[in-house]
Amino acid sequence: MSVQVAAPAVELKELSGPMDKAAGPPCEPVTPHPPGHGVAACPLTVTEREAAPAPSCAGERPPLSGCPGLSAAGLPPGAAKVPQASAMKRSDPHHPQHRHRDGGDSGGAAAEALVSPDGTVTEAPRTVKKIQFADQKQEFNKRPTKIGRRSLSRSISQSSTDSYSSAASYTDSSDDETSPRDKQQKNSKGSSDFCVKNIKQAEFGRREIEIAEQEMPALMALRKRAQGEKPLAGAKIVGCTHITAQTAVLMETLGALGAQCRWAACNIYSTLNEVAAALAESGFPVFAWKGESEDDFWWCIDRCVNVEGWQPNMILDDGGDLTHWIYKKYPNMFKKIKGIVEESVTGVHRLYQLSKAGKLCVPAMNVNDSVTKQKFDNLYCCRESILDGLKRTTDMMFGGKQVVVCGYGEVGKGCCAALKAMGSIVYVTEIDPICALQACMDGFRLVKLNEVIRQVDIVITCTGNKNVVTREHLDRMKNSCIICNMGHSNTEIDVASLRTPELTWERVRSQVDHVIWPDGKRIVLLAEGRLLNLSCSTVPTFVLSITATTQALALIELYNAPEGRYKQDVYLLPKKMDEYVASLHLPTFDAHLTELTDEQAKYLGLNKNGPFKPNYYRY
Repeated sequence: MSVQVAAPAVELKELSGPMDKAAGPPCEPVTPHPPGHGVAACPLTVTEREAAPAPSCAGERPPLSGCPGLSAAGLPPGAAKVPQASAMKRSDPHHPQHRHRDGGDSGGAAAEALVSPDGTVTEAPRTVKKIQFADQKQEFNKRPTKIGRRSLSRSISQSSTDSYSSAASYTDSSDDETSPRDKQQKNSKGSSDFCVKNIKQAEFGRREIEIAEQEMPALMALRKRAQGEKPLAGAKIVGCTHITAQTAVLMETLGALGAQCRWAACNIYSTLNEVAAALAESGFPVFAWKGESEDDFWWCIDRCVNVEGWQPNMILDDGGDLTHWIYKKYPNMFKKIKGIVEESVTGVHRLYQLSKAGKLCVPAMNVNDSVTKQKFDNLYCCRESILDGLKRTTDMMFGGKQVVVCGYGEVGKGCCAALKAMGSIVYVTEIDPICALQACMDGFRLVKLNEVIRQVDIVITCTGNKNVVTREHLDRMKNSCIICNMGHSNTEIDVASLRTPELTWERVRSQVDHVIWPDGKRIVLLAEGRLLNLSCSTVPTFVLSITATTQALALIELYNAPEGRYKQDVYLLPKKMDEYVASLHLPTFDAHLTELTDEQAKYLGLNKNGPFKPNYYRY
């Protein structure tokens, strides 16, 4: 097994050119809906207020149902209460100050009076009338029934989920429990070659994709520049990645460059249902929905691969599950693949294992270890998304919390930097002495997990390994400790060991579970140990633009490479391509690169147009 750096098969000058000339006009922004959340006044008409029961002279007036902003005294909460006499002596009924509110000049009947033995006079109680809302014309009793409260609650929750935004997808409050596998759906073109939650959500998904396009400048520029040449014409790409709005932009770019695509999700919780519907409506065979079972997950992958008359020749994978499935189930199909592009630590590890065993019969591109993926997707992306995922699921305060981050690679560095900036006390565990020394130099205390497991408030895994947090660790955690995973797959936390009869699982909200011990201790498990940021929140679109552009260029490179250039091995992305991806994103910041003079280039022994660093350089 060897790690080699690929030489580009496609001249980048074919795709080059001033970005501002070819990129075209920016996408039209989606007009947001007006908030419409103003607080309405008390919904009683003048007539209805007059029909309300009059106050008793001997006590306080009854509460007004239907006006939740008023107290029993008819005043807003916090207002000074008007003092009332304990009893009112009868005086001249014709005096203006003592006219009855329903009588007087309006001609209404006066209230019947009751005289007590001590001579005080009070009004007889009136018949309580029902209050009618002016806008809805519905009658309610003074005290709402349980059914009424449920209806109101249902109405509120329904209105909050009418728009299928990304937040709505993550809460997933749909009442339709029917499995998409049992539904018969067709898009507007009559095609049924897809399986999504609800094809009717396509319009909302299209808006999500349009928003993402505005934050993915390099991918849109690549689509604009190369779609005329169709560098992927004839490519049949089967993909298994997170299905989000950003992935949709990548898929549509590959389609614009001439490729045919079939897609499944690499994570059972990260799919945006409305985006999957939008892709299906556009003609992409997509098989994914949020909340798949383990059986659904493999069924979707098989539906992408096992299609009569369709032989894939390229694989784009995230985690290696798709590659593993084809290798095991369809070995003849696997031998006809021209190239594999893999973007995760776990997937790359599997490829190196196959290569070392002499079983990798396909050239593969390791995108995960490219500079643009490591530094931007792993570091900067996780630095922002770790806080987002924790906030959305737990609503917790980070200041003063004790956190242990397992692993100080690029993902761990991003998580530690974000938590430290929020005032958390951060510990780090690490097996690599170089990464461990970096953690120490960055001001973090290096520990073993056993040393701090009893005292920390949050445990975050970022290693890509298995059984980093074992049942022994879970048993020793303190009450209400939060545990989550920022690495890949669900192997880092031993979640399977928690599914035993003596432990109780309690679903708190979407992707948040309490696991309760017999003594009452509970821990908070997020996303069942799967990837936190893509399961429970979102990731920055701009960072995903960098990764997606890298993946697209890797696919173009492998597909167009002449016979014999790439052998049956794992290759790193050429440094020139890494630099090209970065340069496509610089105009967003109005950044201007300095150019080498001929003399400077000669002195450094470099080409003026790059690459500017040797392959062994560590950024």
